[in-house]
Amino acid sequence: MQPVVTVGLDGSPASLAAARWAADEAGRRKLTLRLLHAWPTLAPEPARLPAEVDQNYWARLLVDTVRAELRNRHPGLAIGKVLVADDAQHALLRAASESEMVVLGSRGLEPVESYFLGDVSMPVVARAERPVVLVRAGPRDEGRPATTASPVVVALKLNGSPDDLLDFAFQTAAARGVPVLVVHGRSVPLYARTPWGVDHGFSEKTTRDGHEQVSKALHPWHEKYRRVDVVESIRLESPAKAVVQAAEGASLLVVGRRRHRAGLAPHLGPVPQAAVHHGRCPVAVVPHD
Repeated sequence: MQPVVTVGLDGSPASLAAARWAADEAGRRKLTLRLLHAWPTLAPEPARLPAEVDQNYWARLLVDTVRAELRNRHPGLAIGKVLVADDAQHALLRAASESEMVVLGSRGLEPVESYFLGDVSMPVVARAERPVVLVRAGPRDEGRPATTASPVVVALKLNGSPDDLLDFAFQTAAARGVPVLVVHGRSVPLYARTPWGVDHGFSEKTTRDGHEQVSKALHPWHEKYRRVDVVESIRLESPAKAVVQAAEGASLLVVGRRRHRAGLAPHLGPVPQAAVHHGRCPVAVVPHD
């Protein structure tokens, strides 16, 4: 199967923003874009029927309208569509197994008003075997706006094997021609706190050790993506807070989650939870071992 970027459509402004983002990314990566709309009551594709008796009419109109806009914005982009008579969560998880990434709309912590954004997006993020990108609707009216040179920010934990996470971040930055900002947060223990902040000796040693460990972890990616500039940021605060703050004005925030293990309920750790709910830029959640 040809590699695709799949975007879930539900008619909300956030899902339209997700479709636009997905089209841009598919174009950069030279991939096919697939527009997916799923609803349990959709009928199997019938012969062409009058709108008044075609129960798929509005679903087809939704997808066709978005496809027409995206074709106008990206004339050379291959765009497919699929209507699925199934629960949206099941359809998206199945699509994720066949895609380079799945892109969904997101409202962060704002009130939820749509099917995709409510019961669907978080379970898909927690269960998908491929990266899921969440995109908010509306202008960037908070924080520093992203520009064409805005970095891809990636949250790095030094334990584990985050190869998939780093490869996704570096590949995305290479396609965009922007730097990667690697953020590693370390909480400050109580004994290192002083009335005026953090003990200087502790801060200096922890930051130096952090840079050494991060540089070692990034060495293979420097070699693989020689044209991508890399900036390291060691922050003495909780990893979740460090990442969200560092992503102000970023073009994309990339965070990882451990793949679901049999017998355990899928869940997101504190860093991806904070990124999904508080990040103001698009957020990619990448599963890794």
